[in-house]
Amino acid sequence: MASPTFGLVALRPGRRRLFAVAVLVLVGLLYYRPLHDYFSSRAQRAERVAEVVKLERQQAALSRKLRAASSPAALAAEERLLGYILPGEHLFLVKDIPQWRRRQNASRHGHR
Repeated sequence: MASPTFGLVALRPGRRRLFAVAVLVLVGLLYYRPLHDYFSSRAQRAERVAEVVKLERQQAALSRKLRAASSPAALAAEERLLGYILPGEHLFLVKDIPQWRRRQNASRHGHR
């Protein structure tokens, strides 16, 4: 009496090994793309996290710079650079300083 195979064909050992290798290759091919996408996504996430950390540091530095520039002393210094004066102060505009220095030097040398 023949052994029941329940509709499966009995494979010789050489073919069985070849079938097992083919199944493993097929499984490997089916898993390649999802694994590749997973590791690629992890690398992109790491890059994004590093970029976020860098931008957070930059934002903190800019916030400190804004606070320093918004202080009353910094605003007053900037106003002076722009030529603003406080109420009650007198504005003096000094022009032709090199010419004035020449005249001063000439008058010093002439009076000796």
